[in-house]
Amino acid sequence: MLTSEIVKRYAREKGADLVGIAPMSRWEGAPRQMDPRYIMPRAKSMIVLGFRISRGDLRGIEEGTLYTTYSSMGYAALNQILGPMVLWQLSHFIEDEGYETVAMLNANGGEAMNPVTGNFRKNWSVPVTEDRPYPDVLVHFRMAAYLAGLGEIGYSKVFLTPEFGPRQRFALALTEAELEPDPIFEGKICDRCMLCAKHCSTQAISTTETTKLTVAGHELEWGKLNPLACEKGIQGGFNGERNPFLQEYPRRYGYGRAIEGACGCIRACMVHLEEKGILKNQFKTPFRDRKPWADLDHSHPRPLTPDVAENYEKTGKIEDAEAYITYNKVDNFGTAGKEDAPPNDLID
Repeated sequence: MLTSEIVKRYAREKGADLVGIAPMSRWEGAPRQMDPRYIMPRAKSMIVLGFRISRGDLRGIEEGTLYTTYSSMGYAALNQILGPMVLWQLSHFIEDEGYETVAMLNANGGEAMNPVTGNFRKNWSVPVTEDRPYPDVLVHFRMAAYLAGLGEIGYSKVFLTPEFGPRQRFALALTEAELEPDPIFEGKICDRCMLCAKHCSTQAISTTETTKLTVAGHELEWGKLNPLACEKGIQGGFNGERNPFLQEYPRRYGYGRAIEGACGCIRACMVHLEEKGILKNQFKTPFRDRKPWADLDHSHPRPLTPDVAENYEKTGKIEDAEAYITYNKVDNFGTAGKEDAPPNDLID
């Protein structure tokens, strides 16, 4: 007989650091466009796998000497290599017991829907029937992890676990197998210290406005996120300045040289939680033992410097966040229906 204990043990043996299980009923009330029950109506259980981001993946950015390890080992390798490999083996293991299983890696269905604005691409994706959402349904992985009892969504909207704080990525599987669920996490990890917002290069996290919603009978709240500003920070520019290492910056894909390095939502948060001593994954030395090479306190944004403004004017280039808006201009995207799409701030 297939049990939750057997499934969890197998997933951990194959490389998952965290495993949580939730009944599909916990998704009741979710917007259609992010409800996994439309992907597999017969599913009875959702299995969420967590894969740790090694603390060392953040070291190069902290020292200002290596920017690729975090985006490669701490992001792409987990989402696109390790996670899918473990999912592939786990889904086969469960299907060998006679239960159909859908494996889902952490990648958005961008072909149909803009994950930042929540808008649908015109003439690109249509529901196959009127009672179904647009393909692809964009499952909120952090919400899935919450429903599976792995932790909580912090003020920054980054998921926090008792084991690693903000250091993990997720993958999930939907299955016909009815497995014993884990209780929803009732503890408290985030203490609303606001260091995530204070140290965010682009001030993408509001300190005054929040997003609230009720899921599975629990009210959740996090700081309102400006996703375009977040995208801008990931690419390495802030307050109107461009990444100094790239000449053709606006054409650069977002993660290749992520010099911002999630300095607020991940690094500042991690340092704070480690100093409090509440994480299970502990180290013999503190992560930060000297002042960072960059001024991480962006509470008072610097104005657009004259040389940067002149450069934009001469070259005809626009600021990176605006370039992203142009890419997603209304000529290419329609507006999502209220009954289908989640609010922009809910998009994972």
